[in-house]
Amino acid sequence: MTTAAPALAPVWDDLVGQEHAVEVLAAAARSSEAALRGEPAEGMTHAWLFTGPPGSGRSNAARAFAAALQCPRGGCGRCDACHTVLSGTHADVDIVNTSTLSIGVKEVRALVLRAAHHPAGGRWQVMIIEDADRLTDQAANALLKALEEPTPRTVWFLCAPSLEDTLPTIRSRCRHVRLRTPPSAAVADVLVRRDGVDPAMATFAARAAQGHIGRAKRLATDEDARLRRHAVLRLPQSLGSVAAAMEAAADLVTAATEEADAASAQSDAAETESTKRALGVGQGSRQPPGAAAVIKELATEQSKRSKRSRRDAVDRALVDLASFYRDVLVCQAGSEVELVNEELRDVVEGVARASTPVQTLRRIDAVLAARTNVDEAMPLLLAVEAMTMALRVS
Repeated sequence: MTTAAPALAPVWDDLVGQEHAVEVLAAAARSSEAALRGEPAEGMTHAWLFTGPPGSGRSNAARAFAAALQCPRGGCGRCDACHTVLSGTHADVDIVNTSTLSIGVKEVRALVLRAAHHPAGGRWQVMIIEDADRLTDQAANALLKALEEPTPRTVWFLCAPSLEDTLPTIRSRCRHVRLRTPPSAAVADVLVRRDGVDPAMATFAARAAQGHIGRAKRLATDEDARLRRHAVLRLPQSLGSVAAAMEAAADLVTAATEEADAASAQSDAAETESTKRALGVGQGSRQPPGAAAVIKELATEQSKRSKRSRRDAVDRALVDLASFYRDVLVCQAGSEVELVNEELRDVVEGVARASTPVQTLRRIDAVLAARTNVDEAMPLLLAVEAMTMALRVS
């Protein structure tokens, strides 16, 4: 007679539409108890690779799994271990993420050094790299050595958009967990249940965000975000002349960078003030030794993060624009598939009647090329101007 598996723990609740992944991770967390006793633990291993499209919840899955490993009850969601892991303050869970263009060898070597320590809580030392696709070659090689010779009771979690975004030598040493884009209905449900969003607004935001949970929450709760998105979706109607196309590009970049800068300024100010307090700056007549160097290094890091934040904001606008032309193609194909931008159906159908599917595909290619250029550090305005000109002549 087989014993039924226990009900899935609350730490998994926010992994929307990822039932298969949750089953795998929950089973591994249960099995990990045997590993702690020195017994064989089927399904549990020292390195995991989480892949999935943006918004699928890669880092959320890694954190939930880390909580389940640190929790004696497999991730109850109520104990101190669960709360500290999910809030990012657990002593045995280290998280590396980056708002800059890459993760360098210095950061990875520091993480490898910490991974060699015995877990303070006696369970697992968990090392999470949320942006493993941004590892430099040197950083990836430093990580590879740690994966080849794992420290007992140390587990590595790597997050990347796809398998191809990590070195073959790294991914061959990891157990792969693939996440999917969650259905809009599931995203809307979590917005209503978890965040108290009105059902109609939740449905709109989930559809507009195309399964990206974080983006959906922002659209549902931030009117300015909805207005900025609406302005982006009006861009295809603003390309009548070369001058208009150039102006539309400038408007898009300005709106996106202002949004990013406003968010960065607030978080940077709080971070700087917190660092100064920790160093004792301003608490006496003399500045503590080395404080100036630490504050200067922080300012440099904040500048790098700000640049990445601007590029991410422009990229989000381009994703919205790509969804518009996707809808145009759906109408041209006569498909019954739901439109992402249902509220703009009249505009979408007008563009569909005035163009051909070949033109629409070229326009989608132009938007995707702009996303690549933005990611590869081309000047933002130049990348978007090239796109608007291509949209105009397609």
